[in-house]
Amino acid sequence: MREKAILVIFDWDKRTDDAQESAGELAELSKAAGLEVIQSFICPLREPNARTFLGRGKVEEIAQAAKDDEADTVIFDSDLSATQQRNLEEILKVKTIDRTQLILDIFAQRARSLEGRLQVELAQLQYLLPRLGGEGIYLSRLGGGVGTRGPGEQKLEMDRRHLRERVTKLGGELKRIQSRRQGAIEKKKEKGLPLISLVGYTNAGKSTLFNRLTAANVLAKDQLFSTLDTTTRLLKLPGNQKAFLADTVGFVRRLPHHLVESFQATLEEAIHADILLHVLDATSTDIPGVLEAVNGVLGDLGVSKENVILLINK
Repeated sequence: MREKAILVIFDWDKRTDDAQESAGELAELSKAAGLEVIQSFICPLREPNARTFLGRGKVEEIAQAAKDDEADTVIFDSDLSATQQRNLEEILKVKTIDRTQLILDIFAQRARSLEGRLQVELAQLQYLLPRLGGEGIYLSRLGGGVGTRGPGEQKLEMDRRHLRERVTKLGGELKRIQSRRQGAIEKKKEKGLPLISLVGYTNAGKSTLFNRLTAANVLAKDQLFSTLDTTTRLLKLPGNQKAFLADTVGFVRRLPHHLVESFQATLEEAIHADILLHVLDATSTDIPGVLEAVNGVLGDLGVSKENVILLINK
């Protein structure tokens, strides 16, 4: 039986179109996490309340809806501080998570390789570390479905020093993986073949295109973040030419920065590619926003725009 979720989206400065886009994406993220969305609130807001993000009246309205609809989870489309999250749960009486926790949970569900699991754990610990002061909701509701997967109760009960040691250890392991991946990329380039990487928004159709071009069998589903691990195959081009083609993890608006940092090793193919094919879903209702999100992540990775070719899909 799926968890039932209520979504809370914010209409900042009455930019209604932006709020509708955010609502649609949060619903898709929730679906990808295995949740059933039963109701959404779009709340006009100029600035967040320090204690509960929203005003008390709106929070109580959401609490009543959660009670009436027997919701299991309330998801806020903005990052919450530990204090805000704790105060909200006291009023709402149900599990309350933010957008970053939802994305991390999806990644935790999808990570299959050792590298992917290490990257997800590092991102989760980096998110949790500043939120572990005193008695918190994090330790009290581990193992309770979406938003609670990850490092586990035993690790989270460590003191801050041990937690930081774990973060350092994971960082070291991922750097070794990154070094090996860089070595593998160099070996590919020694063969004189160019490296082409598919990049773009999640669910833009990168994996389907990759499978068609290379006859591979990478998982391609109509859902967000179906691909977490990079796959590289030989691509045969016209004129008997060849190249290596890499399929990479998709991006999303406001992708948590520490998640980008954690997945640096996975994104090496994008960083060192000779050409990047930016796959854009032509059916998207917010093409400028999608372009901005992808270009923002590529900029964070230090990728030159000169190497990017826009490819219109669907």
